Amino acid sequence: MAVTYQSSGVNLEAAEQSTKAIARLAKSTFNPQVLREIGLFAGFYKLDLQKYASPILVSSIDGVGTKLKIAFALNRHDSVGQCLVNHCVNDIMTCGADQLFFLDYYAVAGLDPAAAEQLIGGMAVACRENSCALIGGETAEMPGLYAPGEYDLAGCIIGVV
Repeated sequence: MAVTYQSSGVNLEAAEQSTKAIARLAKSTFNPQVLREIGLFAGFYKLDLQKYASPILVSSIDGVGTKLKIAFALNRHDSVGQCLVNHCVNDIMTCGADQLFFLDYYAVAGLDPAAAEQLIGGMAVACRENSCALIGGETAEMPGLYAPGEYDLAGCIIGVV
């Protein structure tokens, strides 16, 4: 018997539904420096060299820790998406950096498109509030690695001074 995504527990229909919602939400954060739509394996961002004469890039990666347990208990995922972006923004602000763009990593046992849309929707809200483009990320469906209904989350931000 051949091993397929479905036989390994990966739901391609849920992945496609989530990808469409994520692309729509991410696009709502774009500015003229974003050069490509979501969907490729990398994001493209053109640094405005008129604004920064000698730019130095600043980066940070973070998670939200045990706040995830609260999100699971309340079945509310938008707030941890917002927290993730804001944690990362705050990390580079300590260096005086302006935030440019954000990428996320979302790992889950089984993809729930409604929860994914809430989560990424929260990230999009925080990205718009912070003038930061959500230019990409990774959604990994890994049955058996996480408890049903639970996930892990990380974000990476790039800024400039």
